[in-house]
Amino acid sequence: MSLELLTISFTDHDAPKRFEQSLRRSGFAVLRNHPISLELIFSVYDEWKMFFGTDTKFEFPFDVEKQDGYFPFLSENAKGSNAKDLKEFYHIYPWGRMPNSIGPSTMDLFNSLENVASTLLQWLQSYSPESVNKLFSMQLQDMIEDSESSLLRVIHYPPLSGNENTGSIRAAAHEDINLLTMLVAGSEPGLQVLDLDGQWHDVSCDQDTIIVNSGDMLKMASGGYYPSTTHQVINPKLTENVSRYSIPLFLHPRDEVILSDSYTAKSFLIERLEEIGLK
Repeated sequence: MSLELLTISFTDHDAPKRFEQSLRRSGFAVLRNHPISLELIFSVYDEWKMFFGTDTKFEFPFDVEKQDGYFPFLSENAKGSNAKDLKEFYHIYPWGRMPNSIGPSTMDLFNSLENVASTLLQWLQSYSPESVNKLFSMQLQDMIEDSESSLLRVIHYPPLSGNENTGSIRAAAHEDINLLTMLVAGSEPGLQVLDLDGQWHDVSCDQDTIIVNSGDMLKMASGGYYPSTTHQVINPKLTENVSRYSIPLFLHPRDEVILSDSYTAKSFLIERLEEIGLK
């Protein structure tokens, strides 16, 4: 097995070093003892489960340009895939539309995840080799300051009907676009990570964990030092065919932040949104 995905206690003295090590070697890390309360997380899940169960969701159709709002079932495909993912989701930005049925807990979770992510970026900055730090156009934590592009995606994977197209799964193999993804543990298993030998590994969905992974923007900004690891969400067994909910925060730099000689954060984002069918 060529996958070293570490489980790290956020409060341990060696957490920054071990986090950097795990992200460098696998593109993923699992955080325990983080400062976000389970009560807050459960509150957010409960509100959005109710939202996806009503027709109210259709009153908030997604905005093609702004990318906020409700994306109906079969909206998105993985880059390079013709099959649509078996999911529906809602994009939340601090400036975006929010259903009246959703209370303040969702934005509390957004802000809490963003604060933890800022700390993680500082850890990476501190433990990245000098040669890699020189590639960053600015300090990593400064890239996200006042960013209006970071988003919280609340995802609902409905139970399978049995009429799905051949080859369609809940989330086809893909890499994330952004700097870091902060994933509150899903309500059901299904997340898998691909190792260097082409083998898939199940990722924990323990309720007290946050899964962190690096995306294509961090890979690009670091000259490939931090991998953007392929992952997917597989379909459930027939005996476990229930809804699955997941809440990732996609951490994006400000639009003007330079990622490489070829891309700013905005130009790269637009290109990828077109590739996955959202623009």
